[in-house]
Amino acid sequence: MLRSGGNNCFVCGPGNPIGLKVTFRLDGDVCRAEFTPEPQHTGYDKVTHGGIVFSLLDDVMANWIWLQGQQCFTARADIRYRAELPIGTPVRLEGRCLKRKGRLAMMEGKVIRVEDDFVVAEASASFMIPGEK
Repeated sequence: MLRSGGNNCFVCGPGNPIGLKVTFRLDGDVCRAEFTPEPQHTGYDKVTHGGIVFSLLDDVMANWIWLQGQQCFTARADIRYRAELPIGTPVRLEGRCLKRKGRLAMMEGKVIRVEDDFVVAEASASFMIPGEK
């Protein structure tokens, strides 16, 4: 259950009427979720907008931390788009922590096509965890 501070998150907030409504869960050391882009997520020619793809990656990484009871924010992120994501294509989201160093968590995220396990996009990012020393 999300704390009220996340209820309006564009990606996962149940209180956001225009949000993506993605539900994240921890599965061992991996944060997971599923998503299928719809026509309103189009960037061009029935392809999912790259900003939506990045938003999914950002949130699957952040939710790895959030679901363990800590707030965080993105400090830096790099993304690699490997292929377009056609509207209507189901994907699996995966996020992992690679390393913790002080207030920083170094994360990786992937958007994976369900039909053939192809990595459509991947990101690495550093997340700042406020209040930690």
